[in-house]
Amino acid sequence: MTQDELFKVLVAHCKEYGFIFPSSEIYDGLAAVYDYGQMGVELKNNIKKYWWGAMTRLHENIVGIDSCIFMHPKIWEASGHVGAFNDPLIDNKDSKKRYRADVLIEDYIAKLEEKNAKEVEKGRKKFGDAFDEEKFLQTNPNCVRNSEKIAQVRKRMADALNANDLKELRQIIIDCEIACPISGTKNWTEVRQFNLMFSTQLGSVGEEANTIYLRPETAQGIFVNYLNVQKTGRMKIPFGIAQIGKAFRNEIVARQFIFRMREFEQMEMQFFIKPGTELDWFAQWKKNRMAWHVNLGMGAENYRFHDHDKLAHYANAATDIEFNFPFGFKELEGIHSRTDFDLGNHQKFSGKKIQYFDPESNESYTPYVVETSIGVDRMVLAVLSHSFKEETLENGETRVVLSIPAPLAPVKAAVLPLVKKDGLPELAQKIMDMLKFDFNCQYDEKDSIGKRYRRQDAIGTPFCITVDHDSLEDGCVTVRYRDTMTQDRIKIEDLPAMIHREVDLGVLLRKL
Repeated sequence: MTQDELFKVLVAHCKEYGFIFPSSEIYDGLAAVYDYGQMGVELKNNIKKYWWGAMTRLHENIVGIDSCIFMHPKIWEASGHVGAFNDPLIDNKDSKKRYRADVLIEDYIAKLEEKNAKEVEKGRKKFGDAFDEEKFLQTNPNCVRNSEKIAQVRKRMADALNANDLKELRQIIIDCEIACPISGTKNWTEVRQFNLMFSTQLGSVGEEANTIYLRPETAQGIFVNYLNVQKTGRMKIPFGIAQIGKAFRNEIVARQFIFRMREFEQMEMQFFIKPGTELDWFAQWKKNRMAWHVNLGMGAENYRFHDHDKLAHYANAATDIEFNFPFGFKELEGIHSRTDFDLGNHQKFSGKKIQYFDPESNESYTPYVVETSIGVDRMVLAVLSHSFKEETLENGETRVVLSIPAPLAPVKAAVLPLVKKDGLPELAQKIMDMLKFDFNCQYDEKDSIGKRYRRQDAIGTPFCITVDHDSLEDGCVTVRYRDTMTQDRIKIEDLPAMIHREVDLGVLLRKL
């Protein structure tokens, strides 16, 4: 099964088992908008708890807020979104499909990188333990040619984006002979900019109504509350403000399931620091955020840093933490050194003094900012895509399992009476009542025990607790482990402590 086929199976699995549904499906849906089902919302909330705890519990100088989606329209002028929040778009005249020009070029680069990866794999098979990947990439003619092309195209794209040279972007697409994925032709329009913000009206319809915007990011809600938090919390620099919330972007080229949507959720933290220290803090937060991801146990090899070819108008340094999705390494989290652009501009546009008095240096200054910004929905997709497996068992049967990290799993344990009689359901219900106050559990007595195991595997439940006839005599139950399918006999009173060790977010946070 190819990665593309696997991704389609994953999308279907998410709907079938209550993780993610197409929004407004009974009305044929709404493009690039999705609803989270009963399993998906639990997974999503667990991810948010893990992030929130890592930010606000582990750092005594980071606090959280929850700002509004609607904000004064001048905020978006000050932030640069009104004038500069654009995507370069291009249309194929034959398919009538619209694409982001930079994404087309990035996909072209990804194909060249994939060719190199295939060459490396051939070399590894040929030379075995003696294989030197770095030397191979430097000497293999195909790899050298591809690497030179990648470097050339990447530089041209970065220069064009930084110069806002739309003609050059189109020329790169022409020179690389990039074809439309739908029509297969290279009949392209000119590239033009498209603003991504949604606008609406505040107030009564008519002359008195004011145009406002749905926020395209949550960061500005933090910046405009900087003084409120700093003064009321008596915060001393360096300190951070964290926020989780919805954002909205009118993505013309929304694709790849929940990877790119028009309504999405962000987890952002803005860290306020003394000017001149920003690059040191930038490096520190890169290290900190990578550790947060790797701590989940999904493999350090599935993450990498990718420095930006084009810096945003507010940044003097920027990198992405990319994850190995089924469609390749793509951005999961952004880390940016935003300088004093945001606070400085809000001071300018509002006429209010936004500065920090440093009692140690006896001076006032506008703080610089290092930002960490992660998409909750992309994090959900990363967990699901890495966890989804189709396994062939020793007896020839197959099972679908979601090996979700146990602290993030929607359901922590399933309580299963072996049969629906002889007092087993009553004891199982008592166990359920004991566990449900601390863990999200499911009770299931329908179908054979094997089918019930498969249902729990498919939603990622780490533990299945089976109550049998011996349980009535010895006070023990059989605990089946999702990933290994091994089983242990455990005393009923020991269940809470055993589950807690594996699934508690506090245990996970202590590893950071």
